[in-house]
Amino acid sequence: MLASIGLYGVTAYNAGRRTGEIAVRVALGARRGDVIRLVLRGAFVLILIGLGLGMPLTFAVGGLLRTQLYGMDPYNWGVTAVSVVVLGLATLVASAVPALRASGISPAGALRAE
Repeated sequence: MLASIGLYGVTAYNAGRRTGEIAVRVALGARRGDVIRLVLRGAFVLILIGLGLGMPLTFAVGGLLRTQLYGMDPYNWGVTAVSVVVLGLATLVASAVPALRASGISPAGALRAE
C-alpha cells in the first residue's frame, strides 16, 4: 500500500511536470491511448529499476539473516513472484489516475498556462 501511494505521488508529479510536452504531443495528433501509455511506461520504468536494485539486495540480506529467520527459507521464489505481481498490479492502479488525467489535457489551455 505504501509503495502504491508513493508511486501515485511520483507519477502524478511527473505527469504534471510534463504537461507542456503532453499538450504538444496531443496538438500534433497523439491519441488518448498514446498519452496513457507514455505515463504508464514512465511508472513501470521506475518499478523495473527498483526491482533491479531491490531483488539482489533482498536475497543478499536474506542470506545474511538466515540464522534469524527460524523455520523460514529466505529464498522462497513463490513469495517473491507473488510480491512482484502484486507490485505490478499496484503500479497499474496507482498510475491509472495520473495517466487518465494527463490524457484529458487540452493543448490550448495547457500551453496558454505556461
